[in-house]
Amino acid sequence: MQKRLQDFVKSFGNPSPQVSETAKEDQKERFKEKILQFQFTPKDIKAYLDRFVIKQEEAKKVLSVAVCDHYNQVKEALMGRGPTHYVKQNVLLVGPSGVGKTYLIRCLADCIGVPMVKADATKFSETGYVGADVEDLVRELIQQAEGDIEIAQYGIIYLDEVDKLASSHFMGRDVSGRGVQSNLLKLLEETDVPIKAAHDVLGQMQSLFDFQRGSKAPRKTINTRYILFILSGAFEKLSEIVQRRIRRSHLGFQPHGPEGVPSDIIAEAQTVDFVEYGLEPEFIGRLPVRVFCQPLGKEDLFHVLRDSEGSILKQYKSSFAAYGIELKFTEEALHLIAEKAIEEKTGARGLMTICEKVLRPFRFELPGSCVRELEIDSFTVLDPEKRLGEILQKIEENKKNKENEQIEQFLLEFYKANEIRIHFHPDAIEALKQEAHEKGISVIDLCKEKFKNYSLGLKLIKKNNGTNDFILTKEDIQYLEETLNRWIATSYKSESPSQGQ
Repeated sequence: MQKRLQDFVKSFGNPSPQVSETAKEDQKERFKEKILQFQFTPKDIKAYLDRFVIKQEEAKKVLSVAVCDHYNQVKEALMGRGPTHYVKQNVLLVGPSGVGKTYLIRCLADCIGVPMVKADATKFSETGYVGADVEDLVRELIQQAEGDIEIAQYGIIYLDEVDKLASSHFMGRDVSGRGVQSNLLKLLEETDVPIKAAHDVLGQMQSLFDFQRGSKAPRKTINTRYILFILSGAFEKLSEIVQRRIRRSHLGFQPHGPEGVPSDIIAEAQTVDFVEYGLEPEFIGRLPVRVFCQPLGKEDLFHVLRDSEGSILKQYKSSFAAYGIELKFTEEALHLIAEKAIEEKTGARGLMTICEKVLRPFRFELPGSCVRELEIDSFTVLDPEKRLGEILQKIEENKKNKENEQIEQFLLEFYKANEIRIHFHPDAIEALKQEAHEKGISVIDLCKEKFKNYSLGLKLIKKNNGTNDFILTKEDIQYLEETLNRWIATSYKSESPSQGQ
């Protein structure tokens, strides 16, 4: 029975991150050497971020300093020179949706070369309740490091929508707000996290089997001391809280109106404001680095499209290039896309929404066509369907012209090879085109196939009555062999088939 249960466990695998037994030592050494050789300056980090992230100058500076300080501390620790008590510079990013918060962190992780995990705070609940456990973030980081704890312990955990953890003002236990904040406290500083979760039933069963065999393995954990935590949220009502505090402090000295309040008031937020918002003092206190991201305007979105190395335009250009189509945009079109994206009120995410609306019909219709270049101008942005209709009409006209050219080419080649002229009635030309479409071949290949043995019969007719020109109608094309036989029979009577007899 026990063996059957063990086989059952193995058939499902283990959902917990597994430490590689073969221990890719070369990978570990390369990673450790990379950390030991960490020589980035804050200006280096910011220069890298500038290539991808538009605006957010102050945020990029603050993050660059915090990240450099953190990984310099990690380097010192690996060399045995680190401080006994290290206070981590965990980061809180504040800003509306679509300003590039997540993108900033991904670019940071790519620049440094460490594993990164991103999750939304709303999916977590206090330990013991239904919902994900915050410790699962650390286990997922191990998975991102391919099971290597030594690499995972220097990674980045990014938790978004942390403003949704603001504790409820109602009675009762708050399992998804205050409870999660409490669970995050120990992670933000330093704690040991088991690599197997308490709710991992399969892992527990395997541990039980090991215990019964007398081969209980030591409990494996990962320490969070050198994991950098970056939390973010929109904090939509925070500006109102800051404004009330500033007005109270200025009472009797400055006017109460908005003219006495800075335009970027949210950047004036202090710890007390976050506490009033609903974050626990102990929780916000463990996020000493506060970064405030600014909303993106129309010009910012234009530069996101045109100048960012991570511009979504590259994605669309690559998509069209897969079908042999070069995609281009005029600057006027980019400005108009940015203007329409502002109306979406979702920041940079609105750019993809607009681009999808504009490009989707072209992405469906143009692959496989003769189009090799597509330029998106302001007219296309305003009315993509009308622009597509014009392109498709032009494609059809070009197709007809090309087919007509192929027919003319065939007739010329036939004359040069046989010194006999054949002509197609307009309805015969349309019949040939239709048949070529149905067979999926070019019209010139169809003509060569249908008339490959026709010259012998026509030469016999020419010998009999001297006829050198032949006109074929749609009916003649449909009954080509019968038509030729009829013409041959008529030729023996010295009558010209081109005269319709």
